[in-house]
Amino acid sequence: MNDDQAALAGFQGKVRLFPLPNLVLFPHVVQGLHIFEPRYRQLLTDALATDNLIAVVLLQPGWEEEYDAMPEIQPVACLGRIGWHEKLPDGRYNLRLRGLSRIGLTEELPTDKLYRLASAELIPDVAPADIKRLKVLRRNLADAVLPRFAGDGAAHQQLLDLFSGDEPLGHVCDVLAYALPLPADMKQALLAEPHVDLRAEIMIQALRVSAARADRVFPPAFSNN
Repeated sequence: MNDDQAALAGFQGKVRLFPLPNLVLFPHVVQGLHIFEPRYRQLLTDALATDNLIAVVLLQPGWEEEYDAMPEIQPVACLGRIGWHEKLPDGRYNLRLRGLSRIGLTEELPTDKLYRLASAELIPDVAPADIKRLKVLRRNLADAVLPRFAGDGAAHQQLLDLFSGDEPLGHVCDVLAYALPLPADMKQALLAEPHVDLRAEIMIQALRVSAARADRVFPPAFSNN
């Protein structure tokens, strides 16, 4: 059992919340973070002293007016494990957080801490038994992604390795959803979808629409007639 598996096995259903306005964390990826607010310094101190777990959750629209209080958050977040950290002389932190699992936030909990706490349930991936369908979705997803990186040899090769590797389709979707420049609300929709096939379909459709828009030329060329 590796560290990620051990962290999930020991999860007790209560999470420290790290709400952010424009970042959606996904399982299987690593996000660098800089922690400077007093409430999140306390969060990091408590996490490092116990299970190394925090939950990154996206703030709902309109958060600006209540940022210093308790603005509304999305109901699905990503549980992350602190893999590396450094505490700076002034009390700030740098860290690397590895996404472990989708979680559904069921209830915010009363606390005397500066940061927010919630009860949560792990949300595992749900994959169809139809292997042929998964292969078709993987191929369609590759067809939607790879042309965007045709001019970037290193990135194109990394993507080829990702699509040709042994990682399950859900893992591939999560890595792409994190890395691609998709709007935050689209990323949140992908995080909130536990069904691997539907997640792949959402991403394929979004990429096809984006490509179609990019191909349009405005204003159109004059007709020869």
